[in-house]
Amino acid sequence: MERKLRILMAKPGLDGHDRGAKVVARALRDAGFEVVYTGLHQTPEQIVSAAIQEDVNAVGLSLLSGAHKYLFPKVVELLKENQSGDIKVFGGGIIPQEDIPLLKDQGLQSIFTPGTSTEEICNWVRENIKPRD
Repeated sequence: MERKLRILMAKPGLDGHDRGAKVVARALRDAGFEVVYTGLHQTPEQIVSAAIQEDVNAVGLSLLSGAHKYLFPKVVELLKENQSGDIKVFGGGIIPQEDIPLLKDQGLQSIFTPGTSTEEICNWVRENIKPRD
């Protein structure tokens, strides 16, 4: 039997709004993925530690506070520093279109903005996240 993909959903920084993260987490779970949700106010270090401990295939970050240009790449950087750069990172939230190319250059696999359907996110995960070696 094939092991389900494991996705860690996290809310980095001081952003206290987690409805979107919870909606995406539930949609991913309902689509057949194992989902771990870390809760609010996580540091990049806490997110990376949880991702490694939980042996996830990907980390989904949700942010509305505007600190995405620092917090998202920091998670990618810390995963690499911890020999876990094969854990893919994607993000979503209030992200200006002009910031998306920069985030992708810094290692984010995809960015989902308001209005993206949960079906689209689940399909993207299904097509782009593979089991780790």
